[in-house]
Parts: sequence; structure tokens; C-alpha cells
Amino acid sequence: MPSSDRPGFRFPSAFTILFVLIILVAALTWIIPAGQYARVASEALGKDVPVAGSYAPTDANPQGFFDVILAPIAGFYDPVEYTANAIDVSLFVLIIGGFIGVVTATGAVDAGIARAMVRLKGRENWMIPFLMALFALGGTTYGMAEETLAFYVLLIPVMIAAKYDALTAVAVILLGAGVGVLGSTINAFSTVIASDAAGVTFADGLVLRLIILALCWAVTVAFVMRYAARVRADPAQSLVYDKKAANEAHFLAAAATETAVFTGLHKLVLILFALTFGVMIWGVSIGGWWMAEMSGLFLAGAVVIGLIARLGEGKLVDSFVNGARDLLGVALIIGLARGIVVVMDAGLITDTILNAAETSVAGLSQTAFILVIYWIEVGLSFFVPSTSGLAVLSMPILAPVADFAGVKRELVVTAFATASGMVNLITPTSAVVMGGLAIGRVPYERWLRFVWPLLVVLTLIVMAALALAVTLGASE
Repeated sequence: MPSSDRPGFRFPSAFTILFVLIILVAALTWIIPAGQYARVASEALGKDVPVAGSYAPTDANPQGFFDVILAPIAGFYDPVEYTANAIDVSLFVLIIGGFIGVVTATGAVDAGIARAMVRLKGRENWMIPFLMALFALGGTTYGMAEETLAFYVLLIPVMIAAKYDALTAVAVILLGAGVGVLGSTINAFSTVIASDAAGVTFADGLVLRLIILALCWAVTVAFVMRYAARVRADPAQSLVYDKKAANEAHFLAAAATETAVFTGLHKLVLILFALTFGVMIWGVSIGGWWMAEMSGLFLAGAVVIGLIARLGEGKLVDSFVNGARDLLGVALIIGLARGIVVVMDAGLITDTILNAAETSVAGLSQTAFILVIYWIEVGLSFFVPSTSGLAVLSMPILAPVADFAGVKRELVVTAFATASGMVNLITPTSAVVMGGLAIGRVPYERWLRFVWPLLVVLTLIVMAALALAVTLGASE
């Protein structure tokens, strides 16, 4: 039994972890010597950047009890270097949550997937790559995670009826959306927030993330299809074979008898959904947009889709509010995590830590540096499974260190996104992982047994891509 399932044990939430980190950082301001870098304006970034080798000690400013209490509040509106105010980012998160809530309320997502299943009847093996492509699209565009929990009850009976097993269905959903998050391209809760914190736009490094997404998705699909083919040929090969009879009795009896109708309206909604993200990419990369403009875009998109779908004023408002409510925790985490940086800055230890990082990477090659950054983010992801929280926590520190190492900041963002996505395929601190496995009746230890070879291959792909990108960047 996983430790998180043991009676009396409950792994701390991201909120608790981050607040404890605020306390620990405040304590460190009494221990770590204060110091600061000299800073100069960077025309390329439009911000002041630290000057390597200019670090000097300064008078200490240790943080006390009231500083800790006020840190999460100050985290929302205090300007932190290399970032927009957290309130701007949090508002964007809430509005995009409302947008997703309205799209979901139209039934277009459910009907689209149901239509795909009907079209593939008799060619069930093609369901795997097709559905994993849809889930990966959701993962890479808006960080589809908790939203996937609704699809397990729909997909598991279909997979079992097609002579696969429940683990195959769980893998299609969890790995499909998860590999999309791992290769986050325009994911507002991963690369957009991390890029903002790193002082770059999310369009920087987009090509590399697209390549990583394509490679990792192809390998993951092949891995799942290989397992599914083995199970279909010989059910005894299933890692949940001992649950076969019980799962068939449970899931096939619970399978829905009606299939959602995919209408022209649903198709139009999905087109508008994709178009909204396309406009966002154009606005940021060409139109000079940022948080306010993007928030306005998704607010307008929600209203337009709600009107076209004829949701009515009441349902449109309720769907938007409920969608925003679903992401309220993410918005709060952004301010809470930013509070850590506020305490570090106020305690004048941020530059001291940067100086230690600068010193530690002084002897590393650029390739070694980016790989070390990747593994640092892997370690941090186990303690802070929230991608947005980890982005705000780590990017303001690690992005400036990249300047000292001569590595582009967008590579640090990509290292963060891939590391966080990788860990969130298996971490027991994730409600998405544990919830999906619980619905599919797949024990946690069997999930680890199933997925570990894939994790090794994906890790090698990511590390090779990061190393190659550093090499190509150095040769420019």
C-alpha cells in the first residue's frame, strides 16, 4: 500500500509545503549572510540583470513572525524582479479557468471524444494514439489534468470491451495528458508563468518544446500500444489480470448506454476553443500582449462561446464562476509561492544564494549546467507538485544563474517544464495520479511497475534534447 493510502497518513498539500518553506526561508535570513549584486539594464530583456562577479555583503535584514504572516499577501502585489505582479498572473489563471468551464459546459469536449470512439469502432487499436493526441493537446495548451478525471468512467468500459484492460485506459488518459504537460508549449500554468518569471516570453524556446512533445508523445503512444497489444493477445499479460473479472463486472455494468451526439455546434465550439489559443500566440509573439490582454481574450472567448452555444445568462455565468473556482487553488498558490521570493528578497539572501549557485556552476560546461538544472527541478517537483507554484518559486533564482553560465533562459524554462511534467506522471502527492488510479482500480505500485521503463526513455530524450539545444545555441 502506498504511504499516502495508509490509515492516519496524509501527505501535506502544496499550500502547507509552500507555507513551511516561507518559514524555513525566513529562518535562513537569520543564518545566511546578506548580500547583493550590482545590476545593469538589459536592452534584450528590458530589465535589470545582476552583474557576474559583483556580489558584495550588505547589512542583514532578518525576517520575523509578522513578515512570515504578511509574505503570502505581499506575494500578490509586491513587484518581484523578472516577474509581473502575481495578482496579474492569478487573475489570468482565474479567467482561463472560467473559459475552460464554459467550454466544458457546452458538452463539446465530451461529445468530441465520444464521437471519436464511435468512428474508431472496429479499429480500436487506433483509439489509443487518437485519444492520446487529444489528451496531449489539452495538456500542452492549458495543462489538462484534473479535467481528465471525468473521462475514466467513459473510457475504461470501452477499453475493457475492446479486450484491453483498465490499466490501458488509465495509461491513455494519464500518460496522454501527462506527456502533453511534460512538453508544455503554450500551457498557461507551466510555461507561460515560468517564462514570465524567467523574464522571457513563452514563445522563446517554443520550437524545442514542440520537438520534445512530438518525440515523447510518439514514444509514449508506442509504449502503451505495445502493452495493449500484449494484453489483447494474452489477457494473462495484464498487470491487473487478478482484477479482470471484477473489473469487467463493475465497468461493463456501469457503462453508459447512450453515446453523446457530436453536433455542428460542438464542432464550432472546439474550433473557437483552438482559435482562442491561436490568437493568444499571435498576441504575445507579434502584438505585444501580456497578462491583461490575454485575460481579456479568454474572457471574451468565454462570452462568445457561451452565446454561440446558447447556454443562457445563468448557465454561462455559473459555468464561468465554477471554472474559475476550480482554479482558485492555483491562483492562491501563485501568491503563496511568490511570498517565498518576497521573504528572500526582503531578507537580502536571494543574491547570496545566486552567488552560491554562480560559484557552483563556474566549473561546469553549459551542457552540464542545463542537465543539473533539470535534476534540481526534478527534486523540487516532488515537494511542490503544482507547476505554477514551482515556476514562481524556482524561476526567479535559476533563470539569472543561467546568465552566469551562458545558457539561454528559455532552456531553463524548458528544463523546468519537462522535469515537472515527468514527476507528475508518478508522484503520489498529485490528486490527478492517485485519483485516476483509484477510479481505474490500478494499485499505485503496479502503476510504478508499468511506467518506470517509459520514464527512463523519456528522461533520456529530454536530457538529450536539452544538451543538443545548449550545443546548438553555443555555436550560434
